[in-house]
Amino acid sequence: MPKVSYPAPAGVLRGYLAVPPTDGPWPAVIVVQDVRGMTADLRRISDRLAAAGYLTLAPALYSRGLRIKCMVSTIRTHFAGTGDSFDDIVAARDHLLADPRCTGKVGLVGFCMGAGFVLQLSPSGLFDASAPNYGLNPKNIDALAESCPVVASYGAKDRITRTGSAAELEAVLAKGGVARDIKEYENVGHAFMNDFGIPAPFTVIERLAAMSYSEPEAEDAWRRILSFFEEHLS
Repeated sequence: MPKVSYPAPAGVLRGYLAVPPTDGPWPAVIVVQDVRGMTADLRRISDRLAAAGYLTLAPALYSRGLRIKCMVSTIRTHFAGTGDSFDDIVAARDHLLADPRCTGKVGLVGFCMGAGFVLQLSPSGLFDASAPNYGLNPKNIDALAESCPVVASYGAKDRITRTGSAAELEAVLAKGGVARDIKEYENVGHAFMNDFGIPAPFTVIERLAAMSYSEPEAEDAWRRILSFFEEHLS
């Protein structure tokens, strides 16, 4: 497994680094995890981006200390809008930019909680494009009028992300003239791009939260992300 460690303000953090099979240099992408952490799905996503030609780093946000403590702290940071997890993601950017194989362009991809982090970081001026997928819009959503280019995907049957989030994001990005591709898929709910392969005891929770992988919509979302990144990160 391509494990990596990199320095961050709160201490060294582990991650998963996926390297393209072609000759570099390459643009870079940071993949921000959902609440489950460093899953096989997160590694597959990172590998997919690397196969498309992006030097890809997925920070393991729960790797600095006891997992449950890290999880609670990361979730709190997500809602607070500040804290170590934001610093960890920015430090991942700095780590990639210091890699001679990186072209100097860095994008962000996130899912669920990770998409929330991505949305909050998109106006920071630190990233060249972002792809938040079914994330909660930040309280200070008006800041996204100054965002980097955004490609975002939502499910109309999502019971976690608030109804109208896609339209709300589209409106604020349009107000700022931000390059964007925002799409809400009618027949899917939360986490439709994440193929977790969840064991049987969790399927009831999945159904209650309208969480289910759907390949047609997931593949269309991936087509849009890769096309958007090709335009804004190349």
